[in-house]
Amino acid sequence: MTIHPTAVVDPQADIHESVDIGPYAVISGKVTIGAGTSVDSHAAISGPTTIGERNRICSFTSVGAPPQDIHYRGEPTELIIGDDNLIREYASIHRGTAAGKGKTVIGSGNMFMAYTHVAHDCVIGDKVIMANVATLAGHVEIGNYVNLGGLVAVHQYCRIGAYTYVGGLSGISLDVPPYVIIAGTRNRMRITGINKIGMRRSGMSRETIGRLEEAFRIIFRSPQLLLKDALVKVKEEIPGCPEVDILVEFFQTSKRGVVKRTIDD
Repeated sequence: MTIHPTAVVDPQADIHESVDIGPYAVISGKVTIGAGTSVDSHAAISGPTTIGERNRICSFTSVGAPPQDIHYRGEPTELIIGDDNLIREYASIHRGTAAGKGKTVIGSGNMFMAYTHVAHDCVIGDKVIMANVATLAGHVEIGNYVNLGGLVAVHQYCRIGAYTYVGGLSGISLDVPPYVIIAGTRNRMRITGINKIGMRRSGMSRETIGRLEEAFRIIFRSPQLLLKDALVKVKEEIPGCPEVDILVEFFQTSKRGVVKRTIDD
């Protein structure tokens, strides 16, 4: 373990012997940091927080701070972060609230660029990229392989499905279905198609992408069908595809409503 002499590490912290902690970093409370993780200068990590292996936490980040919630009264909530995440300068990730899930959960292999913010009770999957100043309000859920452009703002309780690409400056106030490309202001969000490039890069087969294209056509390009009828048609005409089933289930389980407008609407 390499801890710079100017760093402040709470005696309660459980730090793996291979962790590097830079100058003036402050680790306070019940913080657990796994093997191979580095904490750069002036980073602040507060507990209860559990951080996995091989993460890099860059300078001036705030990780595990109390939630920005007016109802929070110091209850023992937590932040859980997986492995191989990159958290860049001035990013902030907050713990959960007692009224919510009680914890904020970050998966593995994610990149949080400078000035990004993850609020209380959010759940983020794996291989997510949040570009500079992208911001999540409380209770947001982000699926695997999602890419949020710069300055994207996501309203509390929204869900963004897996493999979705959200263009920069977008304002999200409804659930965003998986596998799509979407952009626009809060009241004028438009879906332009499915995220074929992102899905190919992640290793998804051409056959599966083709089935998703057909499902997209039925759901988004069939104005003569009510949504409930379009979903039934998708299940009937494209059976046995788990990715298509996920798309249909996303619509069926939405509480806020799902963005359905396309660029042609």
